[in-house]
Amino acid sequence: MSPEYSSGTLPTVLGPGEGRFVQLAGLGVRYMLEGAATGGGFALVEHPIAPRALAAPIHTHRYEDEYTFVLEGAVGVQVGEDVRIARPGDLVSKPRGVPHAFWNPTDEPARALEIVSPAGFERYFEEIQPLLPPVRPAPDEQALGEVMARYGLEMDMGSIPGLVERHGLVAEGPPPEGRP
Repeated sequence: MSPEYSSGTLPTVLGPGEGRFVQLAGLGVRYMLEGAATGGGFALVEHPIAPRALAAPIHTHRYEDEYTFVLEGAVGVQVGEDVRIARPGDLVSKPRGVPHAFWNPTDEPARALEIVSPAGFERYFEEIQPLLPPVRPAPDEQALGEVMARYGLEMDMGSIPGLVERHGLVAEGPPPEGRP
């Protein structure tokens, strides 16, 4: 069951199976706190990441900063030229304007909390889901470009082959365990 909350009203407790969920290949997005509930200050999503999945290629945000707190497994990150493996308890800072990517470098599932500040970008995931497989046979590149432009997101799709090869990943991973 997903609790409903209105602008300015936070849920007292959000259980592990609660919150809306979006699946994008090997990256899941569980909405925990959206901008409407935080006055636009921030959003909080949980990212289950499938084994060996490239969660996002190199991309740059114009409007928001992101902070990733690893809950389980390992999350590989590239922020600028710095490449690291973050483990449970580690916090990764991804400032706006700095190109970054993230992935699961292991054969085990990973989970991370993502804080987006200010809020707003969290809606991006829902907007792109219907533009990608398996909803469509092939990505709708024109519509994806329009969504990215609205969110001030620059995506370097050319970075995918290099990230996949360097880190032993699959570009289109299976869904993370534990969610539909």
